[in-house]
Amino acid sequence: MRRPVPDLSTFALPFDVPVTQQTEVRVNRKPLLIYALHSGNLYGTERMALATAVGLAEDFDCVMMAPDGPALAEARRLGFDTVPFANASQFTTGLWKILAEKRRFAFLATGVMHSMVCLALNKLRRREIAHLHLVHGGAEEALSYGRKQKLNGWPVRFVAVSHYVRERLIANGAAEAQISVIENFLTDERVRNAPQRPRYTVSGVPKLIVISRLDPEKRVDLLLDALDRTPALRRFSIHVFGKGWVEQELRDRAAKSGHTIELCGFEPDIAGRLAASDLLVHLCPVEPFGLAILEAMAARVPVLVPNSGGAGSLIANNVSGFHFEANDADALAARILEIDALPQDRLNEIVSAATETLHTRYSEKERVADYRRLIQESYQ
Repeated sequence: MRRPVPDLSTFALPFDVPVTQQTEVRVNRKPLLIYALHSGNLYGTERMALATAVGLAEDFDCVMMAPDGPALAEARRLGFDTVPFANASQFTTGLWKILAEKRRFAFLATGVMHSMVCLALNKLRRREIAHLHLVHGGAEEALSYGRKQKLNGWPVRFVAVSHYVRERLIANGAAEAQISVIENFLTDERVRNAPQRPRYTVSGVPKLIVISRLDPEKRVDLLLDALDRTPALRRFSIHVFGKGWVEQELRDRAAKSGHTIELCGFEPDIAGRLAASDLLVHLCPVEPFGLAILEAMAARVPVLVPNSGGAGSLIANNVSGFHFEANDADALAARILEIDALPQDRLNEIVSAATETLHTRYSEKERVADYRRLIQESYQ
């Protein structure tokens, strides 16, 4: 049974809403979908939002709301209307204008504030809204999962991007009955246009690649630990792409130890660099999902992931990729050496299974259909 919706009359809006203003409702060719993003960057969360909007564009006129930045620039390139905002007041003003014009629409959000503003404004407007709150997760549990319980009992569906995210939501107090799981995916266009590594014709994976933010929870330091303990790894070419808090610390450590690892920073052609590699190594034990894993599948590059977190759940060990014991540098080193010793036919089998998984479990068609169904079921 649905819990009663809490009284929102005490929710403080960041400005005085003109509740008596009447605005003519526009007639659009399609229903409206608003996607509100808490970040204007173009990382995994924003890329998935755009991919989802692209997939739903046949059914909806999509409007992207976000702080100005690369995400809105890409949204405009894709032909979507955009509403930039710099603070809660500007977001509220923009959303209020849309509510004034539309009586029924879908609202997708990644920030708790955005969902709460939508709920509060709709106490005044009383529109019919399908309200989905996307949960991509993160290392800071209180921020990534704990705050979501503020939406418990409200007419909002949580959408967890992996079963691991669902588990963390429940562990942090989110209402289980409100949670649906829709895994991330790559668009058909992205898969079709991805540069691909040629089939393996010899054994060995001499060129390793890491694609990750360089933050403590991502555990890129584990690879340096493995290099310290296992000199045999030093024959591998290792390139790390990404930036973050511990970038300089990792650079200093690698230089001091003389490791064969290159920290390359941001790379605009990451798809091309993936296709030129032999193995993607993913190190974060608490990764909510790991979009780079799907990108490696599209590039026909096998992946090695921890046996925990969302990343671990994306891969069937020794079937569509490989696992190692999370947070264990010795296990990581041993697994890399094991994979390096596999014959080419075995590596090609792994790649083929991963490709099949990409086209089924992570299919744009199937996952967008999930969103379409959930939106239709969620109108209130």
